Amino acid sequence: MDIYALYGTSGSGKSTIALQLAHKLDVEAIIDDGILIYQGQKVAGNSAKYEKTKIQAVKRAIFHYAEHADEVRQALRRIAPERLLILGTSRRMITRITEALELPQPKEFISIESLKSTAQIEAAKYVRETQGKHVIPVPRVEVEKDFFQRIISHAQQILSPKKEVIGETTVVHPSFTGGRIHVHEQVLKKIVQITCMRFPEVTRIQRTVYTFEDLPRFSVYLGMKLPFGQSLRPTLSALQQALYDETSYCLNIAPASIDIYVNSLQLKEAVDA
Repeated sequence: MDIYALYGTSGSGKSTIALQLAHKLDVEAIIDDGILIYQGQKVAGNSAKYEKTKIQAVKRAIFHYAEHADEVRQALRRIAPERLLILGTSRRMITRITEALELPQPKEFISIESLKSTAQIEAAKYVRETQGKHVIPVPRVEVEKDFFQRIISHAQQILSPKKEVIGETTVVHPSFTGGRIHVHEQVLKKIVQITCMRFPEVTRIQRTVYTFEDLPRFSVYLGMKLPFGQSLRPTLSALQQALYDETSYCLNIAPASIDIYVNSLQLKEAVDA
């Protein structure tokens, strides 16, 4: 069996890209967060994303529980895949998984940074931290089946997290995510105002429009005043970078886009040195 490993920090988008990578490597089976997926369907294990606490989730993901590990080991022997992709937050975690499942070490370790840009990874982390979304690379019907099995065995209400379908993956909101982060409109407006006022060319901030629905994006509408003959582009580029830096520093989120619109422009006579 040829084993490949995809590793990267939590929330960096490993599960989202897992199916694409598996197709590229001609991999038939995936191990992700405690479950074994074969040809697009869950065949064994329980997802760590269903656990109540982060500690329990980590134990589930590294197959700490003997019955869980034994179930997946038997399933691997039964389906006997030629290629297997294992997902983990680090090389050390993947080693823990291979040891628990009595598998050989991966023939290749692939970092998430080699597949995604820094901006894409930051965007994935933003969605995880602000919206509590976790991706499982199996179809929704498989997730629903597992939920109903847990209702019968535990008699708990666990259908409250919302689920969304993304192709052949499913998005869930685990109970251990600890809620969501909300940024008040006035906070962002104040950051924009203070940053823009550092630039003497800005005479007025007319409007700030933002969205945090998918990725953090915002637009600023300005009035500006420049000496006659001075290019507008360098000033706008510097302002855009300043807004990016300040937003990232104050809110710990990297905006996916910052659009600046100059609604009014005054020209003043250049002063000779």
